[in-house]
Amino acid sequence: MERDKEPSLSRRRDPEEDVKVIEWEEFDHELTRLWSLSYALKLATEKKLTLEPKLESLIQVSIESLKRSNELEEMRQRLEARKLMVEKTLVSCKVTEVDVKKKEENLSTEVRSLLVGGTTLSIAKTKLQESNCQLEGESGYAHLKFVTNKLRKRQQYMVSQVSFIYPLKIEAGPSQDQELESFPGGTRLGNKPMSQGSVKILGLPFSMAPFTKMSFFTDKKEVQKSATALGYVAHAVSLLAPFLRVPLRYPLRLGGSKTYIRDYAPYIEPSSSDMSPVSTLSQNSKFVEFPLFLDGQDTTRAAYAVFLLNKNIEQLLNFVGENSLGPRQVLANLKELIRIIQSPDYIDS
Repeated sequence: MERDKEPSLSRRRDPEEDVKVIEWEEFDHELTRLWSLSYALKLATEKKLTLEPKLESLIQVSIESLKRSNELEEMRQRLEARKLMVEKTLVSCKVTEVDVKKKEENLSTEVRSLLVGGTTLSIAKTKLQESNCQLEGESGYAHLKFVTNKLRKRQQYMVSQVSFIYPLKIEAGPSQDQELESFPGGTRLGNKPMSQGSVKILGLPFSMAPFTKMSFFTDKKEVQKSATALGYVAHAVSLLAPFLRVPLRYPLRLGGSKTYIRDYAPYIEPSSSDMSPVSTLSQNSKFVEFPLFLDGQDTTRAAYAVFLLNKNIEQLLNFVGENSLGPRQVLANLKELIRIIQSPDYIDS
């Protein structure tokens, strides 16, 4: 505590120590010096007051300058940021320009293909207009229909000639025959199918009985009549097919009552023992000929030949838009075919 008090006492004594004792002789001199100092202080104060506005203006100018400098620095930073943004924009513009060039190339390719397509479309349109003009002109649909009608009439005429050569009649009683053209009924197929025994060609009937079972008691005349009737049917079919411009699936080798029919894909492979001298297997065309007559006691090959002949007639029936009356209805199918072709509806079908 004593140590703390001693510095405080020393501080109190310092002003007393600063007091200067002036002698009387020096008082005037000191007074003059003080007055000069006071005057100098006054001048300094006046000068200070004079310089103070200038300093304030200079300080204000410095502040403004510093403020401007700060603003310029901020503007410079903004400018740098703008420069960076512009550089990025330039890079993106270059990338976009490259993409635009690629798209322009692709677009030019598409435009060229579109021009080619337009040219093709124009050519197709021109051809379509020409086709429409042709359809509307003399060589159009009307002319085609007219020619088709003439062709159908010509076919009817040729078929009528075949019908005249090989007339088909239906037995209606002991002494009455029904001609080919007298089919009654409201449908295109007429009445219900006739049996094989009720239809004759050139007055000859056809029966499948000898072709299904041959015995010692079989009537040879009936067999010969059936073979002759099949020969007539084969000849009539061979005439009708070219008139209708239909290639037969099973070609015929005509020979009257000794007619053969060819099968290019037979399901019966004949052996060398049961083949007749006429029914031979050709090495070049690879077909088998089956007889449309009974050759000896073998009825299988003859029955198959009748089946193929009926298939030919069925092919012609399908061509004119009808179905077969049955697998064994040879004469009835042929009669129905001729009736359909000679009907008035055939021309407009």
